[in-house]
Amino acid sequence: MVNYRPRDLDRVFATLSDPTRRAILARLAEEDSVTISALAEPFSIKLPAVMKHLDVLSDAGLIRRSKHGRTVNVRLSPAPLRGATEWLRHYERFWSPALDRLAAHAERKETQARASEAKVRR
Repeated sequence: MVNYRPRDLDRVFATLSDPTRRAILARLAEEDSVTISALAEPFSIKLPAVMKHLDVLSDAGLIRRSKHGRTVNVRLSPAPLRGATEWLRHYERFWSPALDRLAAHAERKETQARASEAKVRR
């Protein structure tokens, strides 16, 4: 197993625990660079609150900010996410079989539902 830095992992997982921060990261994953005001736009919270979320993301190393004149752009910095993903991958063996069984069960139910619908239509 890879030697992980517990403090870094703790910081990443704590940062990801907030839905607003996850939404910000999702937006940054879609766009290369976004201004802070554009990032704040879809949220019902005030700009200072968004700025605090950005500080937390920055402290965890998940974003990078760059200033161009009066505009501050934000970019995703995925390296800490890779570390967290590698850590999670070690435990994947515990949930993968259960998810495979769940998928197979859902597929059986869907097949049964389609068969029932086909009988009703006849």
